Amino acid sequence: MISKKELQYYSSLLTKKNRQAENKFIVEGKKAVLEGLNSSYKCEVVIVTNKFSEENDDTIAGIVNMKKKIETLKQKDFLKIADTETPQGIAAVFVKPKQSFSQASISDDKIIVMLDNISDPGNLGTIFRNCDWFGIKNILLSENIVDYTNPKVIRSSMGSVFHVNLFEDVKPNLLNDLKGKNFEIICADTEGENVFTYRSDKKKILILSSESHGPSKEIEKISDKKIRIPKIGSAESLNVASASAVLLALLTK
Repeated sequence: MISKKELQYYSSLLTKKNRQAENKFIVEGKKAVLEGLNSSYKCEVVIVTNKFSEENDDTIAGIVNMKKKIETLKQKDFLKIADTETPQGIAAVFVKPKQSFSQASISDDKIIVMLDNISDPGNLGTIFRNCDWFGIKNILLSENIVDYTNPKVIRSSMGSVFHVNLFEDVKPNLLNDLKGKNFEIICADTEGENVFTYRSDKKKILILSSESHGPSKEIEKISDKKIRIPKIGSAESLNVASASAVLLALLTK
């Protein structure tokens, strides 16, 4: 049984300040929770409503078989840890892993993605999902990016946050080091070369950033080349999540 103090503690993880202080985050929804439980992430507790428990015998049995701690809450109390208006009735608290970047960990990668200047959590989570779809395993995150444990990021990633390696607070000088390892730094930009005609045999680091702000000046200077998706219609721009799907489809084919 969860105490009032524990409930207050778990609900505090809905704020960035407390997630960072505790190095933990909440995941909502059946699919996302199960993806997390089957990943290398450490789960502190699974929390379900009485209704979810009654209607999902197989799921509960599976969690019990995994020897994960599981607690039940009344609907009104569950809402205190939920970020959605109509939660599914299952959530879990995970420990955020400390992933240290090393060049050895990317030695076999042909494409790495680096995300810079992205503040929209929905876009960030969707990019994780797109990277997962196209087999991108390692993603570099700059210092000026939305917290990836934000509940909206987790939800929009549809569980993909648990399938990729996320390296935070990456400094621009790391890109310079990777350039010496036969990586070409390519930056998505509306002024760049047409991606449909772009060709390169080198390994690549694709820089993706907000369509409104673009990459930081430091990263832009380090880039070897800019690429763009040619515009045909009248739309002002593609958001970075949509652009990532197009670029990764072309670069991984």
